[in-house]
Amino acid sequence: MGGEIHPMRDRNEPVAAEEPRRGAAEEPLRARDGGESSPDEEQRVAFDLTPGEDDDVDVGLPEMPTMGPTGPITRRNLVFAMLFIVAAIVGLYFLIPKFAGLHQTWGQISRGNVLWLAVAAGLEFLSVASYAVLFRTVFARGMPRLGWRASVEIPLAGIAAIRLLAAAGAGGVAVTVWALRRAGMSSRVIGCRMAANYSIQYSIYLLALVVCGLGLWTGAFGGQGPTALTLIPAILSAVALGLGAAMGLVPDDFERRLERLSRRKGRIGRLATRFATLPATLGAGVRTALALIRERHWGLLGAVGYWGFDIAVLGASFRAFGSVVPVAVLVMGYFLGTLGSLLPLPGGIGGVEGGMIGAFAAFGVPAGRTVIAVLAYRAISFWLPTLPGIGGYFTLRSTVRGWRVADDEQREPVSEG
Repeated sequence: MGGEIHPMRDRNEPVAAEEPRRGAAEEPLRARDGGESSPDEEQRVAFDLTPGEDDDVDVGLPEMPTMGPTGPITRRNLVFAMLFIVAAIVGLYFLIPKFAGLHQTWGQISRGNVLWLAVAAGLEFLSVASYAVLFRTVFARGMPRLGWRASVEIPLAGIAAIRLLAAAGAGGVAVTVWALRRAGMSSRVIGCRMAANYSIQYSIYLLALVVCGLGLWTGAFGGQGPTALTLIPAILSAVALGLGAAMGLVPDDFERRLERLSRRKGRIGRLATRFATLPATLGAGVRTALALIRERHWGLLGAVGYWGFDIAVLGASFRAFGSVVPVAVLVMGYFLGTLGSLLPLPGGIGGVEGGMIGAFAAFGVPAGRTVIAVLAYRAISFWLPTLPGIGGYFTLRSTVRGWRVADDEQREPVSEG
């Protein structure tokens, strides 16, 4: 399909040694032999959907930009993204404040507290480093090629793709899938571990909305806000958490149960084939996430650090311009505002700023200082990770070329034999 990436192994693509598959603790499909699993197998069930013999299966990853041999970011993507970013910056940082009547307030941006802005910059680097720790914890198990260097390069390259590709975040997924496949990971394990990674990462997001939303609505936390921005997001987040946890109850053999239906011709068969794989992958991902949590692996704190440090950047930006926002209000405004990143705009430019400014205004934070603080936060959170991210993408391409050369050298003796 044009423009759609299915995480399927290219049959002509050199693949790394099979050790990564065996090294990863993979989920046995108990129904395969029709018998009960042993206690050892039950202990391993939570980890990773088994690659199996048929790797050429769509595991339900979202539609992503086309990927070539050097990755999904092309010169055309880069040029259009940079033009859009420049236009957006002109609009956000120069035109909107004038139209909003913030002439005098806007002049204060050059008088922000340099110390607090420097603290914000440092906190942003800690946020990115936390995500790299989480990535390595979830993806590097049983993958010798995913050392610390690759575990830093892949998240950085993903950040650059999110910023430069107008695909509502799918650009980062595309880069990650591309790199992991080149590292030798099978498509099913990629799908499972990505589901586990997002389960861990966004459970923090949803849990924060539940706690802070209920705390503000009941008056337990300092600050106040309308029910539409406190209680309702808390309820919806709690429901989402419950649905996500329920995915872990999807039977291991769910895909097989729909095998007969998938053999039918026509649309029903195609839909059964496509969507039977998605619940199984999500279920395996949730079980993998729960197993990692039960292990109490310290690297899972990367998910807390990723969100926590980035929220602290926003808080430091408010302080740089003389405002102190209650912590619960800061968290709710941040998470509700970041929903703007779902818009198909490079880096969510415009959507995130508008969402945050609107959310904080609804919570009663003065509009003038909110605009300045949010724009300062976005300048830090957008550019500081993006510039190293572009560099990370190019160094990742070099790393991937090294893997391909190693694969070719490994295959040559086999061909001669």
